[in-house]
Amino acid sequence: MTLQNTPTQTARDGGRHDSPLSHVSPSLNSIWHVDRPLQRGHSEGIHWQRNADMLLGMIELQETDVLPTAAGMSPLQAASQSVYERLFRLLRQQDMPHLWRVWNYLGDINGESHGLERYRQFNLGRYAAFVQAHRDTGGQVPAACAIGVQHGPLSVAFLAGSMPVVPVENPRQLSAWRYPTQYGPRAPTFSRAALAYPPGQEVLFISGTASIVGHETVHPGDVVAQCRETVRNLECVVQEASRLARSAPAFALGDMSHRAYVRHASDIATVQRTLKALLGDAPLACVRADICRSDLLVEVESQALHSLSPP
Repeated sequence: MTLQNTPTQTARDGGRHDSPLSHVSPSLNSIWHVDRPLQRGHSEGIHWQRNADMLLGMIELQETDVLPTAAGMSPLQAASQSVYERLFRLLRQQDMPHLWRVWNYLGDINGESHGLERYRQFNLGRYAAFVQAHRDTGGQVPAACAIGVQHGPLSVAFLAGSMPVVPVENPRQLSAWRYPTQYGPRAPTFSRAALAYPPGQEVLFISGTASIVGHETVHPGDVVAQCRETVRNLECVVQEASRLARSAPAFALGDMSHRAYVRHASDIATVQRTLKALLGDAPLACVRADICRSDLLVEVESQALHSLSPP
C-alpha cells in the first residue's frame, strides 16, 4: 500500500465534494495504491472499496436528511450519529472490524446552533454511535481529524482493516477522549495517532495535531508560534510511536508526508515557510480550512509507511 497526495480539482480522500477546502489552490485528492484486487460496493450511502485486508469508505449525509431521535438533538448530532452507525454496520457486514483512520468534514464547524457549538454537536453524535456499537471510547479508538468547510454535507472518509491498530498518545497532551467538559458534553473520540498493519507493512497515522499542551490552546493569535508548538507535538507523537513500533528504523518527521489546515488564507505562505524550516524536505500540502477550536490557526496531520521484515 502506498499513499499519494495529489493536487486536483476532485476532492478529499476518495470522494467528490462541491466545497473545496482551499480557495487559493486546488483541493487535494488522496490516492491509496494497493497491489491486490479490489471489491467495490455501496451500502447505506457509503461508497466503499476493499481487498482482503483493508476497506476504504466515504459517506456524505445532509443534516436535513436525518430526523433527530431524541428531544433536544440537533440535526448535526443526529447526522453524525447516523453516519457512524452506518459505518459500524458496514464494518460488521464486511468482517472488517477495526477502524484505523477517519477524516471528518463538516460545515461551519465553529458556528453555534441549538445552544451548542457545531463541533461539540458532532462529538455528541459520534460518541453515541461508538457506545451503541460497544466500541471502547477511552483508548482503542482510531486516529482522526475534524475539519471545517464553508458549507455542504457532513462528509466522513475512513480506512478500516482486519487487524487492530495500536493507539498512540502524546505525553505532552491530555488524551482527547479524556478532555474535561469545558470542551463540550462529550469528549472527542480519537487517539493522537495509530499504528496500523496492512500485510508486511506498518503505517503511522497521526491525527490532526495543533498548538495544544495538556488540554489548553497555547499561543492564541500567533500563527508562527502555533506552527512551532504543533511540530513539538508531532515530534513527541513520533517518538512515542517509534517506541511502540515493530519496524526499523524509527519513524521521523522528515520522512513523513504532512497536510496542514490553515484557518486564514493570508497565513498560508507563513505556515508553509515556517513548517518547511522545521520539517525539511518532507512533502507538505497546505489548504485553507477551519479547525475544531476557534482559537487554533493551524493543524497538521501526518502519515508514514514502513515495510516490515518477514519473521
